[in-house]
Amino acid sequence: MLGPVILAASRSDTMRRAVSAAPVTKPVVNRFIAGESVEETTPVIRSMADNGLEITLDVLGEDITDRAEALAARDSYLRLVEALAPLELGERAEMSVKLSSFGQALPGGHDLALENVTAVVEAAAAIGTTVTLDAEDHTTIDSMLAIHGELRARFPRTGAVVQSYLFRTEDDCRALAAAGSRVRLVKGAYKEPASVAHQDKGEVDRAYIRSLRILMEGGGYPMVGTHDPRIVAIAQDLARRAGRKLDEYEFQMLYGIREAEQLRLAAEGHRMRVYLAYGTDWYGYFMRRLAERPANLAFFLRSLVTRG
Repeated sequence: MLGPVILAASRSDTMRRAVSAAPVTKPVVNRFIAGESVEETTPVIRSMADNGLEITLDVLGEDITDRAEALAARDSYLRLVEALAPLELGERAEMSVKLSSFGQALPGGHDLALENVTAVVEAAAAIGTTVTLDAEDHTTIDSMLAIHGELRARFPRTGAVVQSYLFRTEDDCRALAAAGSRVRLVKGAYKEPASVAHQDKGEVDRAYIRSLRILMEGGGYPMVGTHDPRIVAIAQDLARRAGRKLDEYEFQMLYGIREAEQLRLAAEGHRMRVYLAYGTDWYGYFMRRLAERPANLAFFLRSLVTRG
């Protein structure tokens, strides 16, 4: 029951100020956020790559209020591309973008977000990597998928994210699971109404497995975003049944969560990609991580007690 409350708090300016000002917050945030700048984050990228892990990088920022902020977000990703180029990791270090940070919600935002993200995708392709479009709340999905379709016409490796808690997702998976596509499946981390999304955890999990089966049996490249050991095992079984080799799908987990499991999967030969977020605008991302898993919230509360 706490999840919806935390998700509501993620949109509260009052809570943002209170949590951000608390002296105990930053050490806890550091568990989930790799750094505040690309310079701080680059050593983390190198270390993960040296340990056989792959990375997708998210420059934190959303709820853009004007075009200047959208351009600044685009430029932050272009600086990230510049930092990745000398590492020569190719698609082992890709990028994840939220179109809201590129101005999607502004007047004329669909075209603005497409223009801004295209510049990032072009720069990524020039250094041999790619971009995945993150899913946000349900009102943005049609725009995101339309932009994804336009980008794939020029850059076929551009990925998209779908969320199993939305009723529409199984149909979206069928449409996306074509040859050459890259689709990340997650459970979902936004507060959604019962008219569009499953509210029961068990229903979300069952919908995840149904969607995962569609992706594994399709012609694309599934990216399995989960920390759930049961779903990891089910994904491996579905991949075997579909005749997939270990390099024909991948697992994805968040930075700071189940790190030993990440290394174990990589050591077994699986492609294991870590979602690595950095930046100063961490509040919304951090609160959604707390809402997703009771263990994350317990970790935060313990830190409040032990550091307070």
